[in-house]
This record gives sequence, structure tokens and C-alpha cells, in this order.
Amino acid sequence: MTSASTDGPIDELHAAVDRFAHEFAGVCARATVAECVPDSHARLGSLRLESYEALLTYRYARQRLRAGAVVDGLRARNVPEVLIVCTHNAGRSQLAAALLEHQAGGRGTAGTVRSAGTAPAQDLRPGVRDTLAEVGADARDAFPKQLTEELVAAADLVITMGCGDACPVLPGRRYVDWDLPDPAHATTEELRDIRDEVARRVTLLRHELLDA
Repeated sequence: MTSASTDGPIDELHAAVDRFAHEFAGVCARATVAECVPDSHARLGSLRLESYEALLTYRYARQRLRAGAVVDGLRARNVPEVLIVCTHNAGRSQLAAALLEHQAGGRGTAGTVRSAGTAPAQDLRPGVRDTLAEVGADARDAFPKQLTEELVAAADLVITMGCGDACPVLPGRRYVDWDLPDPAHATTEELRDIRDEVARRVTLLRHELLDA
């Protein structure tokens, strides 16, 4: 994993390293964990908000470690690995990830779903969580995450939305681009229209994954 600078040692992050080293024993070396946790902390940038800082770092680092284990062949690909990418990971990609998981009903039929951004925002777009809640999808714990090499390498299917050439193209992955409007300045009704179009595409994708 490539490293980014950190702000210095943080007790909670040291505790996360110890916990992950135990959880991923036999899967990831402690040195890998010790690199990933502070690097994830640094990559969150402006998202590091007081008491949420350690929690968000923990969640982000865990996703990266799991993805890295898939890449290294230490975790089985029992279900499709789906990565959804947009520029800010604040609107379209979050809508798609939440709706895909919601339609799967938590049964894993959609595979492992991750989302990321090439230039993550500080938080989700206003109204995205509420718009998802209207259809029963839960994005209360969602937050923007930076795209990393292991997230792409772990994916079987990469769905891109307006991030152009910023998403690395690796051999052996299927890439699909969804041309959808950016909800950055969308009204409530426009955001609902975007959500419904994302839901339509997600439904088609889920049927495709089930057939496969």
C-alpha cells in the first residue's frame, strides 16, 4: 500500500492496529496493518471530525485490509466484488452502493459492495441520506473514502460515474460507466429523480449478478 503523511501517533489508532493485527492474523502481516491504519487516517483528510476520527479511520482501514486480503488471495472471492467510484464519493456512488445493498436485503446476493472517490468530499451531499431513507435504504454510517489501489485490484466489477481517467484501469476487471447527473446542486425532486434512475440501474445489475 502506498503511504500518505500522518499527523503523528494517536492512541486510538494504535489500539486499532492491535485489534486488526489480531483480527487479520494469518491474513495480513502486522507490518501491513501498521502501515494501513495511519495511512487511512491521513487519507480521510478533512473528514477527521473530533470523536468520529478514530471510528471513521477504523472503518476505512478495515475495508482496505479486507480488499488487500482478496487481492493477495487470502480471502475467497465467494461473491462478486463490486466497486462504485465517482469523483467526490458524496452523491451518485453513495446512492448506488446503498441501493445495491438495500435491494440485496443483506443476504450478500449483491456481492461485496464498496464505494470510493478520486477526490473525496468532506461528507455526503445534502439530502442524500434522507432521499435514501425515503425508500428504506440506510446510509447513516456512510462517509466519503479515497480510492486506493487495493480497492480497485480487489474488484471484479468497477462502476464509474463521471471520474474520467482518474480511476486506474487494471486488467481482468470489468468496467462500466454510468452517465448520471451530479447531484451537487440538485433540488429535492431532482435528487429523487437521480435516486430512482440509480435504483433502476442497480436492479438490472443485481439481476445480472444473480444470473451470473
